[in-house]
Amino acid sequence: MDAHQAFDPDRTGTATAERRAELLGRLRDDLESARFHVASLESLWGAEAAAALHRAQRVPARRVLDARRAEHAASADLATLAELFVLGLTVPRAELAHALPALGVDGAIELGLVGTAPEAAHVDDAGRAEAAATGIRPLLDLRPYAFTDARGAGHWWILSDLGELALGHALGEHHVLGVGGASSTLSGLMIPDAAASVLDLGTGCGIQAMHASRFAERIVATDISVRALEIARMNMELNGIDGVEFRLGSLFEPVAGERFDRVVSNPPFVITPRRDGVPEYDYRDGGMVGDGIVEAVITGVGAHLEPGGVAQLLGNWEYRGRDDAFDRVADWVERSGLDHWIVEREVQHVTEYAETWIRDGGTRPGAEFDRLYDAWLDDFADRGVRQVGFGYVLLRRPATSDAPRLARLERLLGPLGGDGATLGSHLSDCLVAHDAQARLDDVELAGARLVVAPDVTEERHHWPGDENPTAMLLRQGGGFGRAITLDTGLAALVGACDGDLEVGQIIAAIAHLLEVDAAALAAELLPAVRTLVDDGMLRFADPDPDPAPPVE
Repeated sequence: MDAHQAFDPDRTGTATAERRAELLGRLRDDLESARFHVASLESLWGAEAAAALHRAQRVPARRVLDARRAEHAASADLATLAELFVLGLTVPRAELAHALPALGVDGAIELGLVGTAPEAAHVDDAGRAEAAATGIRPLLDLRPYAFTDARGAGHWWILSDLGELALGHALGEHHVLGVGGASSTLSGLMIPDAAASVLDLGTGCGIQAMHASRFAERIVATDISVRALEIARMNMELNGIDGVEFRLGSLFEPVAGERFDRVVSNPPFVITPRRDGVPEYDYRDGGMVGDGIVEAVITGVGAHLEPGGVAQLLGNWEYRGRDDAFDRVADWVERSGLDHWIVEREVQHVTEYAETWIRDGGTRPGAEFDRLYDAWLDDFADRGVRQVGFGYVLLRRPATSDAPRLARLERLLGPLGGDGATLGSHLSDCLVAHDAQARLDDVELAGARLVVAPDVTEERHHWPGDENPTAMLLRQGGGFGRAITLDTGLAALVGACDGDLEVGQIIAAIAHLLEVDAAALAAELLPAVRTLVDDGMLRFADPDPDPAPPVE
């Protein structure tokens, strides 16, 4: 199949492209009129039912929704849409017609959103039977999605394939996933600076391309799945998003010879056994052995970045034998020739990893689960894999040959600062700060004025009755939520960084108070200052510091 082969935009439902756009516009109006939003649903079914849904139990929410529909109150239409599209249950045709006055039931059928119930009476998980002639069942999952990014709060509606709860069985291998935890993580990491062009590699339901539309002029979204591209296109049209071009193909084949200011990818990084009888899901399994898909993206993306361009992705990497996985990751990024900042966020033993992803596919404990479990553990054993790491990858093509270089591999396994939703802005600020300090030699850095970031606090811990602290910490409220141990000299320096004095002046004053050599203290403290600037804990008072001579 040619990588640029066009897919049929009409395979979802029976509507033509023009007709589909019209119908999705009507659906958007109906969803807005019914207040089909995250906050409305949470208010409608309450905290307990919401908690049960997170545990994949829909009965409490269904009972609440049934009561709202029976009351024929203002929330009845919202309850009907939620029961159909979120819980995946059959609803009476008349009630859906009332909830979708602009689109109509026939329009929803034409779009491929719903279908009529089977000819036999439908019996759901509560044991209620409904006449097939009046029953409408969902064919796609449709749910509200709320977010906050650098440009403020927003909301969309996201179409995807029906999940395990609605299907009542394991997912199909060509399942198109909605917005999951990894999707939300990556969208929060996405640098929100304006960009002329963005590549969303492996778009799935299109959520990363949708987020990129908030700051990009042009977006190319690729996927190996025709169905994923169809659903992604529907999501753009449903939410009124323009400027996205869809292409079919694997990895970088659809964009051969092209470069972008930004590349974002939630690749199918799950490490799945390549063995007969083990399902491979389009949305998570890249078809390569081990962590080969992440290696392929890291080593191949540089050819598709403009100078100064940034790629961001999520990934898994294997710990083999006694080797550190970062040794292998470091080899990947060295071969890529790109600047890099890689943050490992979690490490799982292979047993826990296998259990997580077997359950993700909808298989529950039993004989089939055990069979798959053996296949996964055999696969790991064959390569000597004992653990699997998960983390964030940021890659940057240097803008010029003499541009400051970036090379960071670190493990940050604790909680993030804040809510993580705007971590992308933090990453952007840190890149700018790193480049600014890297351009300065030690003499020039000593002439700079710094201020403490507003989200940074200092903690001092004392033994009861002691005058001097036993431990001092600098804690970051946002970003990665870092906690840095301070010694006396660094604590004094940070405490004096209010933008009035130069770093060199502060160090000279501290050296005088501690009765130590100023040059030796500077040699000790300046590298720590660079690290605190890189981490966003100290900032330049002048955003574009000019080198200044040292203070005698």
